[in-house]
Amino acid sequence: MRARLLLMALCSAGMAMPAQAQDAGGVAFDAAPGVPVRARVRDGGGVDVRIGKDAVLQQLDGVADEEGRSRLDHEDVDFNGLQDLVVRASVGQVNEAVAVYRYDARTARLQPLAAPSGTPANCDGLWSLRVDAPTRTLVSTCRGGPMWYTDFYRYQGEKLYLYRAEQLLMLDTQALAAVLAVDKAGADAGPLAVWTTYDAAGRALEHAIGDGLAPPASGVPLRGVDARVVPARLALYRAVGDADTRRYLIAGDRAELLDARDGWLQVRYRNPTRGPVIGWVQVALPEQG
Repeated sequence: MRARLLLMALCSAGMAMPAQAQDAGGVAFDAAPGVPVRARVRDGGGVDVRIGKDAVLQQLDGVADEEGRSRLDHEDVDFNGLQDLVVRASVGQVNEAVAVYRYDARTARLQPLAAPSGTPANCDGLWSLRVDAPTRTLVSTCRGGPMWYTDFYRYQGEKLYLYRAEQLLMLDTQALAAVLAVDKAGADAGPLAVWTTYDAAGRALEHAIGDGLAPPASGVPLRGVDARVVPARLALYRAVGDADTRRYLIAGDRAELLDARDGWLQVRYRNPTRGPVIGWVQVALPEQG
């Protein structure tokens, strides 16, 4: 089940970084030079904000825990040199709901920042938000059932888009072990997942299979886990569903795992004489009719 289903249920029960300059539910900062912002939490989790020297009032929805509490902080969330308001609240013991309000210098108002909809992201919104300034990336992390998920976001201009996300690898472990012996990072390694990098238009740029609980470093190409070929010969096909091939891997060959689809795995074999060779191997055995 996708993490967003659990999070939506948690949000229905009530929905949120400690502030550096806050007292009794309030925070004060300069959104821009000469533009003071004073924010306080209302009963029930809403936020009253006064902006500028004229202290113009703006009321925000915010987020709140089951008791209507939230925490306020400020950070440059969109990397434009201005400070934005961040509201956080603990939800369901392990998750942290987050609402971000970007300061818009054109209107001198705070505007809500929403995660883009209709994407393969696992977390429904921005959760336990972390701002990775060196790579200009927003990292959203949530827990659904026993699994932690991580989504990465970036900007193209002022547009926020899903930059990288994961999808759990749904393969029978015995069938996989009969074909490929996957390298494990240790006893604490999590389940395998397909990590995908996207461009601002939502097109997949690269895939790699790695530890689903160990998010890859942002800003660098993906690198899949390595695996050793188990059978004496393993057919390497050009596309999923192909029936014929003249390419084979042999027992002991090592390949990098890239992608998964319908019981097939895409692998990269680094041929010592011909260079990298990419193809698909069948993992799930055909049903016997």
